[in-house]
Amino acid sequence: MGLVTPVKPLPLDEVLLGDCIEALGALPPSSVDLVFADPPYNLQLGAGSLLRPDQSAVDAVDDEWDQFASFEAYDAFTRAWLQACRRVMKPNATLWVIGSYHNIFRVGSALQDLGFWILNDIVWRKANPMPNFRGKRFTNAHETLIWASRSAQKGYTFHYEALKGGNDDLQMRSDWFLPLCTGEERLKGADGRKVHPTQKPEALLARTILSASNPGDVVLDPFFGTGTTGAVAKRLGRRFIGIEREAAYAEAARARIAAVEPLSTAALLAAPTKRAEPRVPFLSLLEAGLIAAGTTLTDERRRHKALVRPDGTVGVGPACGSIHKIGALVQGLPACNGWTFWHVERAGRLVPIDDLRARIRAGMGSAA
Repeated sequence: MGLVTPVKPLPLDEVLLGDCIEALGALPPSSVDLVFADPPYNLQLGAGSLLRPDQSAVDAVDDEWDQFASFEAYDAFTRAWLQACRRVMKPNATLWVIGSYHNIFRVGSALQDLGFWILNDIVWRKANPMPNFRGKRFTNAHETLIWASRSAQKGYTFHYEALKGGNDDLQMRSDWFLPLCTGEERLKGADGRKVHPTQKPEALLARTILSASNPGDVVLDPFFGTGTTGAVAKRLGRRFIGIEREAAYAEAARARIAAVEPLSTAALLAAPTKRAEPRVPFLSLLEAGLIAAGTTLTDERRRHKALVRPDGTVGVGPACGSIHKIGALVQGLPACNGWTFWHVERAGRLVPIDDLRARIRAGMGSAA
């Protein structure tokens, strides 16, 4: 009988110092729930190459870690780290990667070539972008995030209802207006200079982590920098694994994360999804006495009317069927959510029948 190689435990809540591809190779397969990657952008800037009108140098990204010999070299690096990430992602895991026009299109092509399935591209519109000093181009006021699943299969995490609830009950859009990392959040050294030139704002990481992971999930960041991903993950009750090749950044990240206080379990309770709520058929509203047979339903603008029948169907002329089927019929649409389309008059105002369904669900909860 052959020897069984013991599986190494995941290095949870650790900052691994070293090359990201080598470090990813040491992690077990299918072990992380979410990846956030902020790779080198390959800005192709030399030291002091970006000047203001007064000829003073702009504090731009000209570090060695952002230098590549050619586009071919950058593409090979991109494919290597993406492939290494894909190996350690669980089947239902997703990946976020952020970039600028210098690299994001090349990254997107590599993602598709490797079998990832792109779910969204997100435009991070900066509230306070750096101006275009030379006046030769448009001001670069945004960066792009790509959100992708490991493959085309369904089952990935997406907290649609929570995002909508935090956005004044409007669907969260794919353009996010957020400020750059400034003020106390920006890490600075003893000399007052930025510790890292491209530190991302915690608000950006919070939105990505809240949207696509659950408390207790493992969030991997292969380009950890000063630890924004780890700090936000810890605060939001997630576990993290960070990989960083620069010792100074890793040290700053560890100190930063150690000072973070996680939120309470109560604060991290997820908003219930519609699918998780108990099913309540329209007939139950009649049986509970919330709507009577013979009641007229109408849409919010009073353009369409339907008569409630005693069996829980509704009728318009000779046609009858479910609240959804008849709602679609009167609008000439293939489908309709009858719960939000149909309203009933109460005390002189129209109330969505979904509000009546909520009362039944509330009663189910108290009875339990």
